[in-house]
Amino acid sequence: MKAVVYDRYGPPDVLRIADVARPEPKDDEVLIKVRAVAVTRGDVHTREANRKGGPAVMLLSRLVSGVRRPRQPILGSELAGEVAAVGSSVTEFAVGDAVFGSSGFRFGAHAEFICLPESARIAHKPANLSFEEAAAICDGGLNALWALRLARLTPPQTILVYGASGAIGTAGVQLAKHFGVDVTAVTSTRNLDLVRSLGADRVIDYTREDFTRNGQAYDVIFDAVGKESFTRCAPSLKPGGRYLATDGLGNLLRAVWSSRFGDKKVIFSIPPRYTKQDVLFLKELIESGRFRPVVDRSYPLEQVVEASRYVETEQKVGNVILVIGSGG
Repeated sequence: MKAVVYDRYGPPDVLRIADVARPEPKDDEVLIKVRAVAVTRGDVHTREANRKGGPAVMLLSRLVSGVRRPRQPILGSELAGEVAAVGSSVTEFAVGDAVFGSSGFRFGAHAEFICLPESARIAHKPANLSFEEAAAICDGGLNALWALRLARLTPPQTILVYGASGAIGTAGVQLAKHFGVDVTAVTSTRNLDLVRSLGADRVIDYTREDFTRNGQAYDVIFDAVGKESFTRCAPSLKPGGRYLATDGLGNLLRAVWSSRFGDKKVIFSIPPRYTKQDVLFLKELIESGRFRPVVDRSYPLEQVVEASRYVETEQKVGNVILVIGSGG
């Protein structure tokens, strides 16, 4: 089968298409023919061994992924496709079922086929979505759901979502509205209408207004793109407010520190713990019209280098998808 592989850490050019052995499902596994798969911030960071995070983060990344070279040569985790074969003990899925989900840190989805346990974070694809749209569900959806649950949102609290047009941000706006809180979304001029359509109660164009200087305060500030800091956001938090981080080893240390000192907290917990029930929860929201994944661009598998370069610009809106085969 064809797969995107990388043999060394580095820029997008280390990625290449190669022929690799097609996996065979174990008794408790399903073989999925991948039709669409996301290129995520996690793929980018892992491929470059988190070089931009500094020496300590880079060392930690290599300890996890492989010190000298990647242990798993195939990236990709957020996928949608069709069940091609099932193991002898599988009962939830049958050959031909359309499915979506996430392989998590085991990666392996930037390929024509992948095997996953029946108990993994996979579910039947919502009938009202294409494969490309379904592949865009889990990256932002699971990350935002994990973070917002840690914040314990309750009405009538207020939340500001910074980076509201990214994969996590677009999911965060919608999920926060589902949880019944008042949402302010921060994004660029060209994405104001998009985040309004996702349910934001008000929007801030960061090219024209600095939310930290407008005199408004929030119960939660959700940094969905890892470009803000607790120090800068703290004055815009109400007493007892929480700063939700999605990136940065320093935020892990700040979370420990702020849990003991001061009334404003940094909320950041790694690794995130996603479950199959979380995937089913997102599916239910989609089928009831309360959540929709956002796709920016789609590329054929053969253009994975170009897709990765675009993700690295940090300007993508929602998700970037690789289409394998006919897509749809």
